[in-house]
Amino acid sequence: MSLGRYVLTRISVAVPVLLGVTALTFSFIHALPGDPIDALVGFRSVSPATEASIRAEYHLDRPLWEQYLLWLRNVLVLEFGESPVTGRNVAATVGRRLPATLALGGAAWLLALAIGVPTGIVAAVRRGGPADELSRLAALAGIATPNFWLGLVLLLVFGVRLGWVRVIPPDAPLASPAMAKFMLLPTITLGTASAAVVTRLLRSSMIAELDAAYVRTARAKGLRERTVILKHVLRNALLPVVTITGLQLAFLIDGAVVVERIFSWPGMGRLLVRSILQRDYPVIQAGVLLVGVSIVLANLLVDIVYAVLDPRIRY
Repeated sequence: MSLGRYVLTRISVAVPVLLGVTALTFSFIHALPGDPIDALVGFRSVSPATEASIRAEYHLDRPLWEQYLLWLRNVLVLEFGESPVTGRNVAATVGRRLPATLALGGAAWLLALAIGVPTGIVAAVRRGGPADELSRLAALAGIATPNFWLGLVLLLVFGVRLGWVRVIPPDAPLASPAMAKFMLLPTITLGTASAAVVTRLLRSSMIAELDAAYVRTARAKGLRERTVILKHVLRNALLPVVTITGLQLAFLIDGAVVVERIFSWPGMGRLLVRSILQRDYPVIQAGVLLVGVSIVLANLLVDIVYAVLDPRIRY
């Protein structure tokens, strides 16, 4: 099977998954008590006729399956409607928050790879030595440390006590030096656990490969140790690491809710939390759709990298 056909097959499997995720989320959200109109009206005195007209305007008076089909029809043309709570365009609202979340999640992912891959290689090559033991302790500490606690400690030390960084985001563009400096602490907070996971997984995978027969053969042929490690062992050891790093990329982008709350980061996490509390259905559905798409794309990317690293997987 060619690589292009393999990718098309994986995409055809991903479409039903996205439909199922959106349908289940749509049902679960509407099963919650209250709706956006209740949050909008609150304790204000509104006549039943006015309330009914507002519900009709946002199609909340129709059966659940019909509401879902109407929403799905609009999504196919990239129209997410307006928020009944804020009255703002949902696509514009999400578009303002999404770049910040992508920047934070992507930076944390790159930090995890930059720390985890070299550390895992060194720990595997020098297993049993001081470097291996130190990496093991650091990885265990990174996995066991809750990111909300680490974020609060970093803010207290570097933001409050030392005053090296701001406690709240600066009023500056996302691509500015001031925002890049502020993003350093949330990036470390979000990427620490992922770096620890990559380190431990790559170390275990490389140790298994270092004991394989082809490594002894390569060394017997006189290949340099650097070539054996980086060209042969690392490529085969990356297969399980690709899986976890691909999924971590999606979860770092989508699961930064706690970190965004701690650092007041203007991303999708804070927007989704506020929308859930306000029963803002259109914003919640748009956010869930983005989460589903990012996870599906991450899985697709993992499958493609798998097929490139090991062409046998296509068959």
